Amino acid sequence: MAARSEDILPQSFYARDPRIVARELLGKVLVRTLSRGAKALRLAGRIVEVEVYLGEGDLAAHSAAGKTERNQVLFGPPGHAYVYFIYGVHYCLNFSCMPEGSAGSVLLRALEPVDGVEEMARARRIARDRLQTISRMRLLTSGPGRLCEAFGITRQRFNGQKLYASDSPLRIVSDGYSPEAIRETMRIGITKSSEMPLRYVIAGNAFVSGRKVKS
Repeated sequence: MAARSEDILPQSFYARDPRIVARELLGKVLVRTLSRGAKALRLAGRIVEVEVYLGEGDLAAHSAAGKTERNQVLFGPPGHAYVYFIYGVHYCLNFSCMPEGSAGSVLLRALEPVDGVEEMARARRIARDRLQTISRMRLLTSGPGRLCEAFGITRQRFNGQKLYASDSPLRIVSDGYSPEAIRETMRIGITKSSEMPLRYVIAGNAFVSGRKVKS
């Protein structure tokens, strides 16, 4: 089968309401390029689950209290990575949305591995021969902390990184894939503004974190 062509999502893609961006991100591919000595490696995963965090009025959002030195990426420009550390254990990857000056973001919650599985397994300290079933493959990138570890994403390295630049080591591309069905649910793992239906998943995908959402 011929490889799909890929197009980097332009900055204008992100300069919109994050609820629109989130739905259109599903099925796109997160790509990380890195080097191991003289060898260039490519990690890629299809986006299957995201959550939206708004600005004013969304008490679960880091931007709810206004702009600070820590969260300034959320206020623009759009299309930049916002990475934060949670529970003293995990990094989480978000994408800034909305025109500059307005806050809004999309949190990446789960990926379906596409390329670089061996490197992901190494980063997650999982033996490659243990990844023979989908239930085991889920251990790589099903969950925001897992996927960041698998892709080597840290705040120090990637916070503020442009996602739309062709030379960026972290970018999002479209390969023409389109999900058959998308489901909207309440966000998970939070207590504030938890009733807001701002989680979007590819229905039926086995790599969605938590309980799989039926087609």
